[in-house]
Amino acid sequence: MTQSLLSDRGVIAVTGEDAESFLNRMFTNSVLDMRPGSARFAALLSPQGKLLFDFFVLRQADGFLLDCVKDQAAELAKKLTMFKLRAKVVITDRSPELGVAAVWDSVLMEAPGPAFRDPRHNGLGYRIVAEHDALCILENADGDYENHRIALGIPKGGVDFPYGDTFVHDANMDLLHGVDFKKGCYVGQEVVSRVQHRSSARKRVARLQFFGAVPPLGANVQAGETALGTLTSVSGEIGLATLRIDRLADAGTAGIAVTVEGARVAAIALPEISEIEPPAYAQDLY
Repeated sequence: MTQSLLSDRGVIAVTGEDAESFLNRMFTNSVLDMRPGSARFAALLSPQGKLLFDFFVLRQADGFLLDCVKDQAAELAKKLTMFKLRAKVVITDRSPELGVAAVWDSVLMEAPGPAFRDPRHNGLGYRIVAEHDALCILENADGDYENHRIALGIPKGGVDFPYGDTFVHDANMDLLHGVDFKKGCYVGQEVVSRVQHRSSARKRVARLQFFGAVPPLGANVQAGETALGTLTSVSGEIGLATLRIDRLADAGTAGIAVTVEGARVAAIALPEISEIEPPAYAQDLY
């Protein structure tokens, strides 16, 4: 079992009799009919369809927990509070007391708090939400979650794409089970639906394989003189970059090699929809 404390994650609790309906009309993914212990990947968008926050929605018997970026937790709680109007919900930033850890490469048999299967990709394993004291034993764990998620080609908000200026498809959320295209309206839904039905996404976070030395973060990815994107994450000989896929296709047709600061890219893997195999609920494994 490989494990890692995710010190950059925070937790928000949303409770009350209207919690389910309130969150469902706000988020890109449906939160209806979720079993306690199950989780879904979702986002809150601007009216223009830009990603403001992404997070995991964990169903609890008494409401929901949002596993989110810690530095955004207070802002996300404030944003949700602005939208609640007369809805009977209570929104609380519980980041001072609760933290998040990840466990992979093994079946999770027990956990110090609520645990759930990462709904984005089978290889990401499980996430645990628990009090900081219960998770402190993981602080010196040998697991390197950043290397793991980069190897799997999983983008990270604020690193591989900027919040506030990225569309859902640009961040691969549609391929990582973060969008329900059959649910009702939510903030920014029209833009997301239009891109989906027209297949008009122009950018994707792709996985780049290098031979030998990897260029530094921020280096430009190019096909000849044509800019394709920027290198945003690196681990070993693997890098992630948001690329203009239309320009990448043109370069492939023309037989133009893709380079990063002169270093030739050995292979580029464009994202595909990930498959999630059962069991879908961590509690089924106990």
